[in-house]
Amino acid sequence: MARIAYHDADAEAFAATRHLTDDGLTAWRAAVARHLDPRPGMRLLDLGAGTGSWARAFTTWFPGVEVVAVEPSAAMRARCAFAPLVAGDAAHVPLADRSVDGVWVSTVIHHVPDLAAAARELHRVLRPGAPVLIRSAFAGRHEAITLFRYFPEAIRVLDSYPGVADVAAAFAGAGFSTVAVEPVPQVTAASLREAAAGLRREAHTPLQLITDGAYAAGLVRLREAARVEDGPVIDALDLLVLRRDGV
Repeated sequence: MARIAYHDADAEAFAATRHLTDDGLTAWRAAVARHLDPRPGMRLLDLGAGTGSWARAFTTWFPGVEVVAVEPSAAMRARCAFAPLVAGDAAHVPLADRSVDGVWVSTVIHHVPDLAAAARELHRVLRPGAPVLIRSAFAGRHEAITLFRYFPEAIRVLDSYPGVADVAAAFAGAGFSTVAVEPVPQVTAASLREAAAGLRREAHTPLQLITDGAYAAGLVRLREAARVEDGPVIDALDLLVLRRDGV
């Protein structure tokens, strides 16, 4: 099961605060295009699509690419404005064998209870040679994410997530090769003040899994810093690219 429930409160907070602007997504658009090589007629699976923001972005960025969104949480699906959207999870993707040309997995991999089962399922639905693009904060790689500067206790939560090597090993066992691991910058907020004003604990798994006292102390640190710091909040999450074998 997922690390948090993603019931209504979590889904509402996620929908309200976790969507990046078009400017914030610029580097992600370039990274996805480079590794996916999008073209008309391609079919892309957005696994753990949430409220559909990435699926909508892909259809805007890459005309002619068909995007299918799969999401396990009923609360998320209720808030998703993208179609087609179907219920499913990483171990149970309701698509035919060899029916997709790429898979996008954004800030989801730490909720997958059985990485090996997920890898086998994605190997099933992907066509030979197709990529899996995993956007995530991985264990041991917190330095480029602003949130952890103010909530250091959340680093321990992050370090309980799968690491890059863990994910790569699980997928290697199912017939995938690792192509790349690269940090991708994003403009998370126009300013630290904006980030502090819009922060919702329910929207961030690492913040939900620290104590109330640690969260309160971190919020004080964040708000104090927001009074004096200028400029946009630029974070970097990792993009792990894996490719299905050719048979």
